[in-house]
Amino acid sequence: MRQHDRLYIGGEWVAPAGTGTIDVVSPHTEEVIGRVPEATPEDVDRAVAAARHAFDHGPWPRMEPAERAAVVGRLAALYGERVNELAELITEEMGSPITFSQLGQTGQAHAVYGYYAELGKTLTSEEERPGMMGPVTVRREPAGVVAAIVPWNVPQFIVALKLAPALVAGCTIVIKPAPETPLDGYPLAEMLNEAGVPRGVVSIVAAGRETGEHLVRHPGVDKVAFTGSTAAGRTIGAICGEQLKRCTLELGGKSAAIILDDADLASTMGWLKIASLMNNGQACVAQTRILASRSRYDEVVDALTQTVGNMKVGDPADAETEIGPLVAKRQQERVEGYIALGREEGAKVALGGPGRPYDRGWYVTPTVFADVTNDMRIAREEIFGPVLSVIPYEDEADAVRIANDSDYGLAGTVWTADAEHGLDIARQVRTGTYGVNVYMIESSSPFGGYKSSGVGRELGPEGLAAYSEYKSIARMG
Repeated sequence: MRQHDRLYIGGEWVAPAGTGTIDVVSPHTEEVIGRVPEATPEDVDRAVAAARHAFDHGPWPRMEPAERAAVVGRLAALYGERVNELAELITEEMGSPITFSQLGQTGQAHAVYGYYAELGKTLTSEEERPGMMGPVTVRREPAGVVAAIVPWNVPQFIVALKLAPALVAGCTIVIKPAPETPLDGYPLAEMLNEAGVPRGVVSIVAAGRETGEHLVRHPGVDKVAFTGSTAAGRTIGAICGEQLKRCTLELGGKSAAIILDDADLASTMGWLKIASLMNNGQACVAQTRILASRSRYDEVVDALTQTVGNMKVGDPADAETEIGPLVAKRQQERVEGYIALGREEGAKVALGGPGRPYDRGWYVTPTVFADVTNDMRIAREEIFGPVLSVIPYEDEADAVRIANDSDYGLAGTVWTADAEHGLDIARQVRTGTYGVNVYMIESSSPFGGYKSSGVGRELGPEGLAAYSEYKSIARMG
């Protein structure tokens, strides 16, 4: 069993203020596989104080962006050497299939560090612009002390979304991992020290919701970066609004995949199973509403049920596994509740339904619902598990209408033989990210959502701007 008795505060390993611990339970075996200290509000106070001192008095915010980028580049190199180790650890913690852990968890995180290390090389702290009375100096300055609240579903990738741009921008940061996935923060902390991140710049303190709220409310924090549920995002957004504190919120989704009549179903299903069921369906960007025309509806349902039915469910450490367990028993029960609800609402179970594939582990039988209407709760609420709903549409305009008829606007796809026409469809769907015959999150491009899917953007230059303040200095003579 992996055991730790220290917290990473201000770049140092320190004893926790309290005696509480967090047990990490394997979703596959239901056995305890790790134990770490649970951070208290006092520990958060120490972490924020270290970050505040490093920001107000230390060298980090006063370096040129290229100097900070060089440190992030060293972190990227070290991270690249340990991606497989970290992937295995995440699979143990939260049940992500190992192939997804290698690509979508740590592989993507590694790409983000590399992207911002390269971007930082080209940045300057100041630029000159012409003004009415004379030149204007526009300064890019770091936003300050950042509180990063990270969920359990893709912990290392989401840490990278916040940590990499914050570091290049010159911020200091306190990261609060979810209590389900605290173990992967320890090797990351080791790499931060080895890369040469100065003392005080980064802290990693795993804790529960109440301590997380203490961090969000802390007067020493200038900006909050949160990824998680829309309900929690509303609470955090309200706190930040009260305090006029900067925040970015990456929240939930209920994304639609539009299958046009000219789409090749074999190819579409090969990609769609990844877009829809990545990470055991525990992905905010998952394409869980499958939109098919009435003329091909039965054909799409048959193809989807065959595809999902052939996916291997089992031990997430097995490279052949495509769907593993959910993160916790509460999540298993939540998803099973939605499956029961779908049946009550009148949807037809085309595949799966009630019943668990294994007696041990927090597994849910992958389920496909047919005869779903877009007003059903299974079509409107984020389930966060391997449950898909196939919804019929009349024509392309109706498909776009259904895709947009959602409280969310995070992701989506269109599947077609005509990629240019797919781009026309993409322009009409109100989501922050979209794919034509593929779904990808690109490090160089902004990621975030419309409507209840969040506020602000991560990744790309836009993600760096979220950690920056801009100052205009006009002068004469």
